[in-house]
Amino acid sequence: MDQFLLVAEAEHVATARPIGEPVSSLKSSCRTVARTAAVVLAGALCAAMMTGSAEAVVNGKDSTQRYPFMVSVPVTGVDDPAFKGVCGGSLIDSKWVLTAAHCVDPKLVTLDGTVRIGSAWKKSGGTVRSIAKAVSHPGYKNGENVVANRDDLALLRLDRPVSEKPVRIADTPGRPGTPTRLLGFGTVDDTASDPAKGVFPNRLQELDTRRAAVSECAPGFAGSTRLCTVSQIPKAMACHGDSGGPQLRRDRKGRWELIGVTSGPGVPGVRCSEGPGLYTSAPAYAGWIHRTMHRNG
Repeated sequence: MDQFLLVAEAEHVATARPIGEPVSSLKSSCRTVARTAAVVLAGALCAAMMTGSAEAVVNGKDSTQRYPFMVSVPVTGVDDPAFKGVCGGSLIDSKWVLTAAHCVDPKLVTLDGTVRIGSAWKKSGGTVRSIAKAVSHPGYKNGENVVANRDDLALLRLDRPVSEKPVRIADTPGRPGTPTRLLGFGTVDDTASDPAKGVFPNRLQELDTRRAAVSECAPGFAGSTRLCTVSQIPKAMACHGDSGGPQLRRDRKGRWELIGVTSGPGVPGVRCSEGPGLYTSAPAYAGWIHRTMHRNG
């Protein structure tokens, strides 16, 4: 089962709701989601999250530098509260985190109420803040699209600003072939028949990848708002538990900038390490992101 994040463009503004209230009108449960291609994305995500991370990286390596904008978002499974997990996220403002909509889907998971920012370790270090508000994109409807989940992104407002430096959203995702990097705390082994039994590291993992052509993902999956991504290393890709995490590229000065949000697999029905990944394009949604932050304080 593979997983990543998908995105489709929509210029609507979501209505913010306090934590505890639904943030997205999703119409499928984890089980239902797992029956479709769009489900593979959220289903894999579910399993990953419930086990302790949100899409870790298969055949990646321990992080080699500080990523002050990396965020872990603890969640609890709805179907089985005993399952604890984490989604990824990116700090894009002193008090705003960008993640995947299915990471805040009330039919899949319950937010534990806090996030950890800027640490290479899932359960220690960095800065911990409470989530004051969650806003998911109004166009996201998990499982309703036969091809893939669209508009799969959400914003989390923190109760107080943090001192960690946010990552800048790139003006463009770059052309196919552009070198990128993925980060996550997800499983490092995708061979388990049950994704929830994967091997989830406490140390942040990274993987060097590249933007792929639309044709390198399944027909209808990638496009201007959903980025097809392939690994530069054999048998390696983000996986169960990395959902919501960042896809990065270097700017002209060598600084990291955000281009994607982990959403799901680029080809349904294959293991994470065997296929491309699909990412929501952060640049394509920059307008919605900035408007939403402005309107919700």
